[in-house]
Amino acid sequence: MRDRIFDLKASEIAVITFAEQDEAAAHHARLDIPFPLLSDPERTLYRRFNLSRGSVREVWNLSTLGLYVKLIAKGRRLRRPRHDTQQLGGDFVIGSDGRLVAAYRPRSPDDRPSIDSLLDALE
Repeated sequence: MRDRIFDLKASEIAVITFAEQDEAAAHHARLDIPFPLLSDPERTLYRRFNLSRGSVREVWNLSTLGLYVKLIAKGRRLRRPRHDTQQLGGDFVIGSDGRLVAAYRPRSPDDRPSIDSLLDALE
C-alpha cells in the first residue's frame, strides 16, 4: 500500500486530528505516518467537512468492541480515552483544482472506505 501511495507523486496526503499539537506530534512519530499530521483542536475542518459526532450506540457498537477485544488478545494495553470518542472522522479526496472529488463520512469508527478506494479516487 505504501508503494502505491508514494507512486502518486503529484498528490499530497495529510492526516488531521483534533488532538493538541504536542500530542499529535507524538502520535505521528509513534505510528510512523509517512505524511503530515495536522492538529485541529478547535475542529474547524471537522465542521467545514460536516463531520458529526456519533451516538454512544453508533460508536460503541459490536464491531468496535470486537476490534478492542482483538487488540487485547494480541497483548495491546488499552488506555483510557482522553478525547471525544464520539467525534467521527472522515476521508476526503480533493482534486488539484481544489474541488472535492470524493467524500466519506462514516456512521461509526469502524465504517471506513478501503485505502484502495481512496487511492482510486486520487488517480
